[in-house]
Amino acid sequence: MTSKDSAAPRSQAASSRTRAPAPLDDVDRVLLDQLARDGRITNNALAAAAGIAPSTCLGRVRALVERGVIRGFHADIDPAALGRGLQAMIALRLHGNSRRQLAEYGQRLAALPEVLNVYFIAGADDYLIHVATENTDELRAFVLEHLSADPAVSSTETILIFEHLRPQTPVPGR
Repeated sequence: MTSKDSAAPRSQAASSRTRAPAPLDDVDRVLLDQLARDGRITNNALAAAAGIAPSTCLGRVRALVERGVIRGFHADIDPAALGRGLQAMIALRLHGNSRRQLAEYGQRLAALPEVLNVYFIAGADDYLIHVATENTDELRAFVLEHLSADPAVSSTETILIFEHLRPQTPVPGR
C-alpha cells in the first residue's frame, strides 16, 4: 500500500467497496442485464424477460435499489448533441504534499461543467478525468485554467477519445 492508497477519498463508491458483494440469483442477473441495456424498460417487459410476475419484478427491483446494487437510473446523453463533441481523458497527478486533500480535490473536479466523470486511480497518477468540450481551444483552456494553473497539480496528460465502444453484456457475471 502506498501513501497515496491510504489517502483515498471517502465517497459512496469507496464505502461500497468495503461491504460484501450482494448475493444475486439468476433472476436478479436477468433484471440487472435488462435494466443496464434499457433503463426505461417497462416493468411488464422486464418481468417477461425474467420469467416472473410483474408484482414480483417490481419488488425485486426495489430490493436491488435498497441493497445498493442499483445505484440509480440515468439518461445517457451524447455530449456531441449538446455541442461538446470533443472528448478526452486527462490523467492528473498532484504534488505529494497536496494528496491530503484528494477527496476535496476530486469533488472540485466533478463540479466543473466540462467534466463527465472523475476516477480516483492507482498508479503514477491520482485522477483520470473524462471531459467533453466544444473544440480543441476549449479543451486547452480547460487544462490551462482548471488544472495546470493549480499549484497542487504536478502534471497532466491529455488523451483524445475518438470513439467509445460499449460492452455487449453490461452486467458482469453472466
